[in-house]
Amino acid sequence: MSSLAFSVLFVGFLVLTLVVRFWLGSRHIRHVQAHRNAVPAEFAEKIPLAAHQKAADYTVAKTKLGLVSMLVSAALLIGFTLLGGLQWIAVTLFKFTGPGMVYQLALLASFAFISAVFDLPFDYYRQFVLEARFGFNKMTLRLYISDMVKNVLVGIVIGLPLVWVILTLMEKSGDLWWLYAWFVWTGFQLLMLVLYPTVIAPLFNKFTPLQDENLRARIESLMQRVGFASKGLFVMDGSKRSAHGNAYFSGFGAAKRIVFFDTLLARLGPQEIEAVLAHELGHFKLKHVIKRIAVMFGLSLAFLALLGYLKSQAWFFTGLGVDPMLLGNNDAMALILFTLVLPVFTFLLSPLTSITSRKHEFEADAFAARHTNAQDLVSALVKLYEDNASTLTPDPLHSAFYDSHPPASVRIHHLLASR
Repeated sequence: MSSLAFSVLFVGFLVLTLVVRFWLGSRHIRHVQAHRNAVPAEFAEKIPLAAHQKAADYTVAKTKLGLVSMLVSAALLIGFTLLGGLQWIAVTLFKFTGPGMVYQLALLASFAFISAVFDLPFDYYRQFVLEARFGFNKMTLRLYISDMVKNVLVGIVIGLPLVWVILTLMEKSGDLWWLYAWFVWTGFQLLMLVLYPTVIAPLFNKFTPLQDENLRARIESLMQRVGFASKGLFVMDGSKRSAHGNAYFSGFGAAKRIVFFDTLLARLGPQEIEAVLAHELGHFKLKHVIKRIAVMFGLSLAFLALLGYLKSQAWFFTGLGVDPMLLGNNDAMALILFTLVLPVFTFLLSPLTSITSRKHEFEADAFAARHTNAQDLVSALVKLYEDNASTLTPDPLHSAFYDSHPPASVRIHHLLASR
């Protein structure tokens, strides 16, 4: 392939992706606004009109912000690639560092820093303007900065050694470097499943053992019925950042733990909490977690193999506005370019992921209905939709592309039919 042909292909897919995403976002906004003034019939007795309208306004605001962010990201992508931004960064750094690992790590760090600088205004606006406007933000500026610093430090401590190993493999292990890198990446991901709940997550949130003895007994009985072993039941202080509520289990193997947001415990009754947890346990018992991990590992192998081919093709670099360095190593640049363009070429496959995810959600709901009262899960979901200002009337096509969970009405209809 010539560099010009690849440039045209890249621009064509980028324009197509932008048009589709803008069209989907516009459809979603119009659909939600058209249904703003009437609660769907099946929720009319459960959710007040004011709460429904808040959810509509919140959804529209998030979607509009997403569209603006999308356009800025596209402009940044073009600036990095076809307009020569990465080429300028690479040449400038090379003058100071010369060839070698220092240059490659500096290039990756510079790219990450510039990307973060452009993302920061959107992240700040999302947290302190949009979330605050709808009553969800509980985070202080001090905590926001603290989280940002911790994220950077964790990224350096964990990410830097990983990147060094990957770059070393790319340089020194021959044509099959991508296979060896995949083994390293797979091992790293499995290690993070063990370390995240016990080492990393506590850096950001406080986790305390569940104190409610009656609720604990109910949950332990549920776990015994479904055959789930956990290293503990914990409450996370999610309320210091957000009013949103959730529950999840994390970890892998012997490190599995169940975590409840304190906001969730404050809102739901014991039967509802049990039903929500039964849904989450359903994902585990039905092997959804293992299947998702297997798919992730399979895709990462395929993508690394593709990168193994592309990094030796001059047109891949020149077609994206970068002249491969004759005196230096281009592996870090190949990683950056691949990371930038992969979403452009894979976006239209998004519904495939959503279909699988929704199937798993229906199965987990059915599992919860078998082991708890389906009506309790319905009641919990209605409260969570209301509390989290989740729209009850998403545009179906937008939902098919973006939503990992089925629309509220469809999900609850399935649950009630399973009784």
